[in-house]
Amino acid sequence: MRGDGIDVALERSRTPGCATGHHLNAAGAALVSSATLETVIEYLRIEAITGGYETARLTLDRAQRTYDAVARITGAQPDEVALMESATRAWQTMVGALRLQRGDRVVVARSEYVSNALMLLELERQIGISVEVVGSTPSGTIDLEELEATLAAGPAALVAVCHIPTHSGLIEPVAAVGAIARRHGVPFALDATQSLGQVPVSVEEIGCDALISTGRKFLRGPRGTGILVVRRPLLDRMRPAAPDVRGAEWTGEHEFELRDGARRFETFEHSPALRLGLGVAVEQALELGVEPIAARIAELGSELRSRLEGISGVEIADPPAAGGGIVTFTVEGVPAPTVVSQLAQRRIHLVSVPASHSRWGMTQDAVVRASVHVYNETADLDALAEALTAIPVGTKA
Repeated sequence: MRGDGIDVALERSRTPGCATGHHLNAAGAALVSSATLETVIEYLRIEAITGGYETARLTLDRAQRTYDAVARITGAQPDEVALMESATRAWQTMVGALRLQRGDRVVVARSEYVSNALMLLELERQIGISVEVVGSTPSGTIDLEELEATLAAGPAALVAVCHIPTHSGLIEPVAAVGAIARRHGVPFALDATQSLGQVPVSVEEIGCDALISTGRKFLRGPRGTGILVVRRPLLDRMRPAAPDVRGAEWTGEHEFELRDGARRFETFEHSPALRLGLGVAVEQALELGVEPIAARIAELGSELRSRLEGISGVEIADPPAAGGGIVTFTVEGVPAPTVVSQLAQRRIHLVSVPASHSRWGMTQDAVVRASVHVYNETADLDALAEALTAIPVGTKA
């Protein structure tokens, strides 16, 4: 079985989780491959025998490969890449290093992710920055004309946009956002948590100055891994709020020097095993090809939308500008968490997303989110459609 250049049967055979049910939660935590799994386990075995510091030294060359792979898949330079424990940790580190001051304007889209928004709102309360939310067009995307006017109204410290949000399959016009931000000389931070590994992402083409992502979603890396890319010249102007021995050298009684490059944002304590696993996952994505992966995911996403649209009582919740492999929906008269629970009993795994995860972007109390990857097949979609047909709804015929 092949799909747009992807050997689906092969991907399923090297994905152990495919044997446990119908996994439609790549946007939460995608299934890792056997190679990624074995990389992590092998490292931990060696570490248990050799010692933590000793094993880390033995695998320095392999560790560098992770930076190189992340640089390739994002279009950055290896020295612009820092590895983190999560996307949230990357976001907090990046925003903290900007050293925002009272009165600084941070401009965001309505699709902003909850953890990103919470930190900005805390800074608004704590030090008096101004968080300005740009409206959306009828299609759901950020209103580019309003963004232009907002930046033209006065200096801004940051523009922040999620490429694809957590609560829908919306795809924001991030290259257009990047062009507007550059025109006004404002740094642009892209949250690529749901896009990296799902669609092509190039910091050069998009024009973002910083990018954050996680390893566990469409990159298919292990949990506990994150990515922070900061491009020069912004990188050279940023200082970590809490320097660590990995990112700085204590040079005198009251002096220290930051490490050159993005690794100034890293901390000494981390999991080398997980980072090596991330490297393998990214290398596998590059080997498959980002374009074929994106095509296969989009094909499955489109097929899933068509299936759901034909089920009485099921309503697609995504805006018109949605695409890719994330599909959100509601079931008439049945709360989203209940739908997820009933599906789990049939070994169909997806999640519900509450309004508290996107107060600026959601109009429903909660939605059910299904998300596909290259290891999914038609049988997974069949199982979901059949199960939804069997769930009683308020006015179902």
